[in-house]
Amino acid sequence: MAIPSLQMIGVAKQFPGVQALKNVDFEAYAGEAMALVGANGAGKSTLMNVLGGVIRKDAGVIKIGGQPVDIHSPSDAMRLGIAFVHQEMTVLPTLSIVDNMCISRFPFRSHLIDYAKAKEMCQAVLARLGCELNLDVPLRNLSPGDQQLVEIGRALLADPRIIIFDEPTSSLTSREKQRLFEAIQALKQQQVTIIYITHFLDEVFDICERVTVLRNGETVGAGLVTDLAREDMVRMMIGDIKLDAYYAHESAQAGDVALSVKGLRRRGVLQDISFEVRFGEVVGLWGLLGSGRTELVRAIMGLDPIDGGEIWVRQRKHQDLVRVRPERAKQYIGLITENRREDGLLLPISVKQNMSLANLKALTLVGPLVDAKKETKLARQYVERLNIMLASLDQPVATLSGGNQQKVIIGRWLQRDPIIYLMDEPTRGLDVGAKLEIRKLIHELAAAGAAILVISSDIEEIMVMSDRFLVMNRGRIVDALPRGATAVQLMTAASSV
Repeated sequence: MAIPSLQMIGVAKQFPGVQALKNVDFEAYAGEAMALVGANGAGKSTLMNVLGGVIRKDAGVIKIGGQPVDIHSPSDAMRLGIAFVHQEMTVLPTLSIVDNMCISRFPFRSHLIDYAKAKEMCQAVLARLGCELNLDVPLRNLSPGDQQLVEIGRALLADPRIIIFDEPTSSLTSREKQRLFEAIQALKQQQVTIIYITHFLDEVFDICERVTVLRNGETVGAGLVTDLAREDMVRMMIGDIKLDAYYAHESAQAGDVALSVKGLRRRGVLQDISFEVRFGEVVGLWGLLGSGRTELVRAIMGLDPIDGGEIWVRQRKHQDLVRVRPERAKQYIGLITENRREDGLLLPISVKQNMSLANLKALTLVGPLVDAKKETKLARQYVERLNIMLASLDQPVATLSGGNQQKVIIGRWLQRDPIIYLMDEPTRGLDVGAKLEIRKLIHELAAAGAAILVISSDIEEIMVMSDRFLVMNRGRIVDALPRGATAVQLMTAASSV
């Protein structure tokens, strides 16, 4: 049998109050893709940060090509041929493609950057990915998929033997995802070792030969993808949680209309949007990328301008609907944004401070002074309720896993206790265990009487959690379907001309 190109044996890492990795074993082979899956907080990022030299392990051995190596810094990892393509793309949007790709390894001639050589290098690398781009174009002019390929190209300039992909498809269209998969297949043919971190289990079966599953910082399963079923992976990831619970949903009793949108429009974006959401129900807003889902939510909240239309809310049950201006809607509506890191969180500040952002008026003592004791008490209450995994309320929210960051945003709005929730991709980038917890919370809110509008790109996800569906296509609501609707009906409505 071939020698693994990478072996991590008995790797352990402890942070204050948290045993992040417990004797983890992991191996991958040249010319193959190894999927690394597990719940948020399972240790995937920590393990890969050890491999990338960002974090030093407390114990264990790392072998590359059968030889033990010491990795104490990212530069050590680079010298050993390890490259990292991060989930949150580290791009410089105003600079050109060639500047982004060569930012850390420009070729020089006579103490000046040799741009001709730099472009030659970049063109050769992008050709390996089947990609032809104008290297002088600013990166911000590219689609997310092309930006992702540029990010991969930057990693390939170092001619790595091992490439780590961290949730690379979370913001890509289906066409861009296919291009990425083709690029990964090309890399495998060049005998590059691929480590593929994902929460989309269908991707594991599409492009990976092997899979390793982590749970609570330990290796709980590993093997050939062909030897495992989807249910096997889910069971290993979420432990004792019953699989049936993952798909369970009992509709709450819908009450009066809580939110009524009438004739909302914005030239070229939204066309005569009208719909209602009632107390106690979860309405799924479904549509393909670019259909206008996020733009609709932003318009309702006053984040984007509108040309016309009305927004009505019922401030409390059994009261009359009242018309509100979009900029005033935030008094009644809690918004969970599509991009938690850019629009939802202030990453450098603490978990406690992030959770109190929507409730500062209630926490203010005199003038700008916040009641620190009350803030801490409330934050601790919702951390416990949402089972947020952290070492301290004062740690920067950026240090939490994606699932726990999402829970912080939800906890923020639970403090405010709005009557209406707009949730844009609330489970994006989360593992099945974290998705189950978020779903459970959504249904608890509905059962308590909240009105909830949910957007999800995952058709299975939205079908499981919603009581009924609104389908968007090209800035219009083109259909309204009951809970019993099929995936085919949703897709047909969303893609009809």
